[in-house]
Amino acid sequence: MLEQAWARVSARLQAEVGEIDYQTWLRQITLGPVDQDEVTLFLPTRFLRDWVRSQYGDRLGTLWSQEVPSIRRAELVVAMPGAQAPASPAASPGAVPSPAAPPAASQPVSAPSVAGQSVAGQQAAATPSDAVPRPQPSPAADARSDLAAPLDGRFTFDSFVVGKPNEFAYACARRVAERPASPGFNPLFLYGGVGLGKTHLMHAIGLELSGNGRFSVAYMSAEKFMYRFIAAIRSQSTMEFKEQLRAVDVLMIDDLQFLIGKDNTQEEFFHTFNALVDAGKQIVVSADKSPSDLSGLEDRLRTRLGCGMVADLHATTFELRISILEAKAAASGVAVPPKVLEFLAHKITTNVRELEGALNRLIAHANLFGRPVTLEATQDVLHDILKAHDRRVTIEEIQRKVAEHWNIRLTDMSSARRARAVARPRQVAMYLAKQLTSRSLPEIGRKFGNRDHTTVMHAVSRVAELMEVDAAFAEDVELMRRMLES
Repeated sequence: MLEQAWARVSARLQAEVGEIDYQTWLRQITLGPVDQDEVTLFLPTRFLRDWVRSQYGDRLGTLWSQEVPSIRRAELVVAMPGAQAPASPAASPGAVPSPAAPPAASQPVSAPSVAGQSVAGQQAAATPSDAVPRPQPSPAADARSDLAAPLDGRFTFDSFVVGKPNEFAYACARRVAERPASPGFNPLFLYGGVGLGKTHLMHAIGLELSGNGRFSVAYMSAEKFMYRFIAAIRSQSTMEFKEQLRAVDVLMIDDLQFLIGKDNTQEEFFHTFNALVDAGKQIVVSADKSPSDLSGLEDRLRTRLGCGMVADLHATTFELRISILEAKAAASGVAVPPKVLEFLAHKITTNVRELEGALNRLIAHANLFGRPVTLEATQDVLHDILKAHDRRVTIEEIQRKVAEHWNIRLTDMSSARRARAVARPRQVAMYLAKQLTSRSLPEIGRKFGNRDHTTVMHAVSRVAELMEVDAAFAEDVELMRRMLES
């Protein structure tokens, strides 16, 4: 009964915090005993215990109380050697449905390697279980077991969809993974907006290098670097912290912009940076802007970051978004019509994470309810996401979208050309302008080369007639309307 309750608590917590935070901080929790109204949860390291307690402790207690009313609080403790903690759904991918759960500790490619041993192996050594044999970490490796965050086994080079906006960054990441610390590529600085693939490429580099067993890799966010540095100062163990970082072969820091304004942390990172580069070790950094645009960083640090390879990831194109969605849909095994993929690619244009999340929700809805994925279902299931992307539709926007969809020039919308390949999309644009805007017929006509209002009336009625007899044409027009409507 307790295991089932913990499975439900883990699933709810995973849904609330998101996949990345769950895998980083909460996956390693194991279920302990229950003493009256208190449940004990084990974590492999003191750092993880402190972090989870401060960020999620109250929520864990609330979720447990909702599942088992007799339990009033959850106590987080470090699992000591020899302690017997039963297998937990949070640590066992088979117990809680989680397609993103990383491979087991026996597969070192799925976790960063620190001092020659994977973090997955170190965490397994810290979480006692006689059922699974594992190598024992060296004292030095054990001391660094909580230094780095785990790498996500999904984020490989093979699963990264390459297109024109990200091909240069992808090529640079590949080069670093094949030949770390090579001249001109150390450090590698990746920058771009949210959800464009920076973190994916960093994980791919880490997985590639730690998987061959020759390199120790430490991946962490800039926030965690700062947290670990502050903790080291408080515990008077800064020398140990420095030694831990300088012992790795590859250091990867994600979201460097969070160090802006943190002068002491910047100075420590600068010294760590110099020590590693001087020792021939590889550094990979990501941020939302290029080094020259990160105002608030010390000049000496900005200069050092820009002296290696700087690669940006541009905003995605429609073609790249379609490729990403097609790959994701194919991997899911759920049939998603091309029209739905086009609709999503047109509607969600700024953030790949949000794009993939929208498709994941559609796929989950189809699996849970056994219903096919359609345009109507898409609009219903994703109403909140689509509403956030809604905007006031203008005739100019309608003309541009229709011209792109039918592959004609924008100037053809107001030209005198009467060829069907031009006239039909122009009529569709007039029809949509009548349906989606409050403009009068004469106003619409003026936007289409000063045409008479009777021309607009004819276009509207003609498109309506064609939609009744031609299902494919009606689907095209409906797709355009759904992409444009507010």
